[in-house]
Amino acid sequence: MSDGAQATPTIEPGEVHFTVEGHVATILIDRPRKLNAMTVAMDHQMNEICYEINQRDEVRAVVLRGAGERAFCAGSDINDLAHYGTKWQQRNRIFSRSDYVWAMLTVRKPIVTAVRGYVYGGGLEMICASDIRVGSPSATFCAAEIRNGWHGGSGSTQLLTRVVGPGMASLMLLTGDPIGTEDALRCGLLQKLVPDDELETTAYAIAERIAGLGPIAVESTKNMIRVAQSSALSVGMAYENDMFAYCMLTRDAQEGRDAFAEKRAPVFQGE
Repeated sequence: MSDGAQATPTIEPGEVHFTVEGHVATILIDRPRKLNAMTVAMDHQMNEICYEINQRDEVRAVVLRGAGERAFCAGSDINDLAHYGTKWQQRNRIFSRSDYVWAMLTVRKPIVTAVRGYVYGGGLEMICASDIRVGSPSATFCAAEIRNGWHGGSGSTQLLTRVVGPGMASLMLLTGDPIGTEDALRCGLLQKLVPDDELETTAYAIAERIAGLGPIAVESTKNMIRVAQSSALSVGMAYENDMFAYCMLTRDAQEGRDAFAEKRAPVFQGE
């Protein structure tokens, strides 16, 4: 190697695994030796998984978690960013299904995240793209990109601000300092804080509860929550009423009425 030449870092591979049990899917970020940092290859895997979830009617809820004890996800592997291509290609990665947070935002089914350890950078963006967040006491949350001279590019300024409000978002985004679970719970970044040994059990219990409800109503509700975050109240109220009218025409709604009258648990089919 000539003087001044830089060696190309060796990128340890990782995987994003997808499994389904009953009506609940699991997405597992599996690169624990590297704090589950996402590579470009894992990014593509996440996009394929999110697309498949939307195609599979039996999946009604999703649990997202990281492997190991040290981290949920420490964001994108900085050493691998060059594999997104040119700067223009990186800018356009959402159109080539090469951004894992944008992929999550396309998922119609509710996503419950279970987090422990480091929830940094893209990991923070991923949990903001999910719907319900459960954490253990070891979790720390950080938008650290500004320390390196940039801000996040997959929703940190937009999603985090919507989740926690502009004040807390400004504190996190402009300082790059981490916050712990008490602050995360107080500002709405977490919905539940549970002991470490109850983390997965709690997340799956929430997902199973959602998966037992009418899938059309659940998907519509998730969509309406997103509409509420980005539209005027009058627009959201009108849209909600339209979707309510649609839901009431479904077989699931009739099943709900019949089950109520017959004093039994409803069996929803997503029809």
